[in-house]
Amino acid sequence: MYDIIIVGAGPAGLTAAIYARRAGKTVLVLEKDTFGGQVTFSPKLENYPGFQEISGNELAQKMLEQALALGADVDMDTVTDVVDGEVKTVVGEAATYEAKAVVIAAGARHRRLHLPHEEELIGNGISFCAVCDGAFYKGQHVAVIGGGNTALQEILLLSEVCSKVTVVQNLAFLTGEQKMIDAVKSKDNIEIIYSTVVTAYEGEDSLTAIRLINTETNEESRLVVDGVFLAIGTVPENGAYQKVAKINEQGYIEADERCTTSTPGIFVAGDCRAKTYRQVATAIADGAAAALNACRWLDG
Repeated sequence: MYDIIIVGAGPAGLTAAIYARRAGKTVLVLEKDTFGGQVTFSPKLENYPGFQEISGNELAQKMLEQALALGADVDMDTVTDVVDGEVKTVVGEAATYEAKAVVIAAGARHRRLHLPHEEELIGNGISFCAVCDGAFYKGQHVAVIGGGNTALQEILLLSEVCSKVTVVQNLAFLTGEQKMIDAVKSKDNIEIIYSTVVTAYEGEDSLTAIRLINTETNEESRLVVDGVFLAIGTVPENGAYQKVAKINEQGYIEADERCTTSTPGIFVAGDCRAKTYRQVATAIADGAAAALNACRWLDG
C-alpha cells in the first residue's frame, strides 16, 4: 500500500514523485517504456531553465536519480486499468498495486509515419519539436510533414533559422487557421508540396533524404534535406483511465490547473492532460501541482 502511485516516469511523473517524497508520502512510480518519456528523444535542450544546454537523456537521468535518492520506488509495468475506491487499485500487466491516491502522468507520443528505420533516425535527422531542435538546423534545409496548426507553428519557427523549409502536406490544402496559412505563404524560404506523402527515409546513421509520392498523379520524387520535423499530432495514451477520468474528443484527460480529475484522489499531469502547451517546463509544473494537491487531499 502506497500513499501515491504515479503512472509514468517522464518529467511530469518524476517531478510529482520528488514533490510527494519531500512531503513524506510513500511513492511508487510505474513506467512501461523509457524513464524520461518523450524528452529522451531530444539530443539537446536549450530552453530548459538552469542549463544552457543539456541532452534529454541526461535531464531525465538527473530527475530519476533525484526521485530515487529521496526514496521513491520505481518499477516497470504497463498499466491497463485504474479502479476507484477508498483504496485505488492500479492494474498492471505484471502485477496489481494499491494506493490512497493516483497521479496519471502517462504522457502522449508523437504520431509517426511508421516507415522503415524511423525509430533509429529519431534524434538523428527526425525531430518533433522546432522549439527544442530547430536551432540545430540553422542555415540548413528541412522538411515539415503536416499542414495543421501545429505544423504551421513549427514551419514559421523553422523559417526564422533555416535557409529553406519544405512543407509536405498529404491534402490539396493546408488545414490550419487562415491567419497562420497567410503567414506561411508570405515567407520566401517556405515551399509547400501538396497532395504528397512520404514513402521512405534515406540514410543510415543520420537522415539524408526522403522519398515522396504525389497521391493525385502517382509521380515519385526524392527530396534531399538535412532534417525532417514530423508535425502530424500526438496520441495520448489514456485508454486505461476512462473509468476514473473525463477524456475529451482528442483523447486527453480534462483537468483544471490544480490537475484534479473528475474522480477524487485521481490527479493528472503532463502531456496526457488537455492543455495548450506541451513542453518539459509545463510538464514539470503539472507534476508539482498534481503532487501538492494529492498530498493536500491525502492530509484531508
